[in-house]
Amino acid sequence: MKPLIQHLRTASLLALAASSAAFAQTPIKIGEINSYSAIPQFTQPYKQGWQLAVEEINAQGGLLGRKVEVIARDDAGKPEEALRHAIELSAKEKVDVLAGGFLSNIGLALADHAQKNKRLFVASEPLTDAIVWEKGNRYTFRLRPSTYMQSAMLVEEAAKLPAKRWATIAPNYEYGQSAVASFKELLKAKRPDVEFVSEQWPAQGKIDAGSTLTATMASKPDAIFNVTFGADLAKLVREGNQRNVFPKTPVVSLLSGEPEYLEVLKDETPKGWIVTGYPWDQLDNKEHASFAANYYKKFNENPKVGSVVGYATMQAIFAAIQKAKSTDNEKLVTAMRGLKFSTPFGPAEFRALDQQSTMGAYVGKLDQRGGKGTMVQWRYADGKAYQPTDAYVKARRPADAMK
Repeated sequence: MKPLIQHLRTASLLALAASSAAFAQTPIKIGEINSYSAIPQFTQPYKQGWQLAVEEINAQGGLLGRKVEVIARDDAGKPEEALRHAIELSAKEKVDVLAGGFLSNIGLALADHAQKNKRLFVASEPLTDAIVWEKGNRYTFRLRPSTYMQSAMLVEEAAKLPAKRWATIAPNYEYGQSAVASFKELLKAKRPDVEFVSEQWPAQGKIDAGSTLTATMASKPDAIFNVTFGADLAKLVREGNQRNVFPKTPVVSLLSGEPEYLEVLKDETPKGWIVTGYPWDQLDNKEHASFAANYYKKFNENPKVGSVVGYATMQAIFAAIQKAKSTDNEKLVTAMRGLKFSTPFGPAEFRALDQQSTMGAYVGKLDQRGGKGTMVQWRYADGKAYQPTDAYVKARRPADAMK
């Protein structure tokens, strides 16, 4: 009888060992959804950023003794495509975490999917305030500084201008609407004497720069708050330069100091605009130097904001898995709240209250060097200093999202 018992024990141990070995060989899967074909100027560097992060973690032995695998999908800039991919990645590929999103409307769609399916979603790029406030939920965390946070950074500088009459130009969808609302609220709080005399809402990707500027300047603004980006930004700048609107009229502009857009503007870059951006070639902190060197070595090009966001997104997810010692979604959510992690811009953390990261942005002015756009007089604005009060968040975020 004893040999039989011993045989059973040995068989059990062997089965357990085989099971453990099989588990170790099963990769940790991250499902990544982004607008790769629709907005390649940002998402291609973004993809390279997360590829570098995954390569580095796997070279260190992976996480929990397992290799990390990212399964990427292209949403083509369409919310319905993003949702289709989210369902497929969760049901078929059995991913442990969902990440990504560029456009705010897509980010909101994925956040809703995360809530309904109790699936952790790390929104890397969508900037709308709603994703962590009005439509926030337990399972959605956002990496980049929000429209509120970046508007607050810009308002610090805008309030110093003598301008009283302001005009706004923003794409007519969630991101643009959110940015304008935050900028108006924050600027009026600092400067009760200002008024907003014009709001222009061109369709995203379809701006008629001539008619937009004609309508804007008809209101005789002292300054302009701009939220357009990509091809729309290039068209607006070209038209404004030709009409001598720029640099004659001061402009405060969200994201326009990012290399993705300055490389397109080149010698048309308008001097003096107050912007958020990324002066990659002028940074000397240790975290960024290491990241930039490794990025250049792998891709033979310098990093862009997308590169930083892709890399930092994965760094945050890796830190959460290491802290939770698990890929269980509920344990990951708990680990993510208050999570401290590293980014090329320096240390950051997710505020537990609204699950918004404290990752910051650079604020400065546009100029030209050698016929190319650059940022000057810049400073790093730590996101922690530009988040609203707890009371402000609690008034806007659903109570069940804070449980």
